[in-house]
Amino acid sequence: MGLWPEVICETDESLLAAYHHHVRYFGVETEREPLSPFINIGDKEVFVPTRMFFTKGVGRHKDYLQSFELALRDAGIEKCNVVTVSSIYPPNCKRITKEQGLELLQPGAITFCVMARNATNEPNRLIAASIGVAQAADPNTYGYLSEHHPYGETDERAGEYAEDLAATMLATTLGIEFDPNTAWDEREKIFKMSGKIVRTFNVTQSAEGDKNGLWTTVISTAVLIP
Repeated sequence: MGLWPEVICETDESLLAAYHHHVRYFGVETEREPLSPFINIGDKEVFVPTRMFFTKGVGRHKDYLQSFELALRDAGIEKCNVVTVSSIYPPNCKRITKEQGLELLQPGAITFCVMARNATNEPNRLIAASIGVAQAADPNTYGYLSEHHPYGETDERAGEYAEDLAATMLATTLGIEFDPNTAWDEREKIFKMSGKIVRTFNVTQSAEGDKNGLWTTVISTAVLIP
């Protein structure tokens, strides 16, 4: 026991014991009963993250893979076995700080995340990686995370686009009426005035390609915690 795939394969009777093992493993055991990351769906229990933090980084190296490794180090998640997943902000998932989140990670742990990633070896080429976030006003309703990885866009432009993507996906899910051809600033007002979307933001990393042609990699990541 010790990896999430094993927990998924455990019998129903041992799921809670497995969770308590992970609570101790991540170093967050408290005197009160912790919030379980498992929910019941029929006769099965499914893992749903209860916390999330955001981080970003940039790395430069002559080798592409090494530049990615250095970006992971800059973000603080290089010691994890990262597994990328698609882009739903779980219901009742609490955002914690990067510092709090990094303290919960352990070397070699299977770590789920939503990641935007971009790279170039062209000198001075502008690249960006952005995660957009949209949360519903009702904490029991899921939100959206979007990944955007453009060339030639500044932090502000890339971040705004990613935030727009996440908010638009959530708005269509919640049945908010809007004109998709209007500017993001106008739609943002409509979304928030509806009372159904409480928060939108983005986490963006940009960089210019190394002038000597080294690989430059940027990442922006939402890390999901049990």
